[in-house]
Amino acid sequence: MFMSQFRLLLQITLWILWAAPSIAQENDPGTLLFFGDSLTASYGLDPSQGYPAIIQQKLDAAELPWEVVVGAVSGDTSAGGLRRIDWMLQRHIDVFVLALGANDGLRGIDPDSTLANLQAIIDRVKAKYPKAKIIIAGMLMPSSLGFTFSEEFGAIFPNLAKENNATLIPFLLDGVGGNPALNQPDGIHPTAEGQMILAENVWKVIEGVLE
Repeated sequence: MFMSQFRLLLQITLWILWAAPSIAQENDPGTLLFFGDSLTASYGLDPSQGYPAIIQQKLDAAELPWEVVVGAVSGDTSAGGLRRIDWMLQRHIDVFVLALGANDGLRGIDPDSTLANLQAIIDRVKAKYPKAKIIIAGMLMPSSLGFTFSEEFGAIFPNLAKENNATLIPFLLDGVGGNPALNQPDGIHPTAEGQMILAENVWKVIEGVLE
């Protein structure tokens, strides 16, 4: 009798020890990585004022189990992002938001080169985490940089989304770009109010993905 109870208790204990890691994993929040440049790094502001932090606030308010991770470097180009993506992928991610390319446009880098770098980044993500959902933040350049260039640059992001079955944020800076009242003195980086609009641009697209 005693031995039977002991064996039963031992079996239950072993099952708990075996099942605990999987249970903890199921209950862990999903990881949402924002991979970008100074726009995502909240340049000139406290990080708590940036759109990734605001997205985290929205997730918490909606009681959605997601953790926002920011992998952003001010001044980064698509080539720079490609060089550092493997390091960022050491941490498991469930949703990957690619928000790079603005500095390529401002520097007049060949759109074909930008497209190739961004596709290579997406390929690395897919290879490491095949089940991760991909979201691409679109970017536009003013026609003052040349009509052909701005047109080819703007087409990068919807083309990437189509080719990779990814979700597209049409224009990250929608409602903010070119508005002096919503940008810092450099005319490029959003103010805290501008970042709130960026957060809305992102949220209305990714809310359904995260739910």
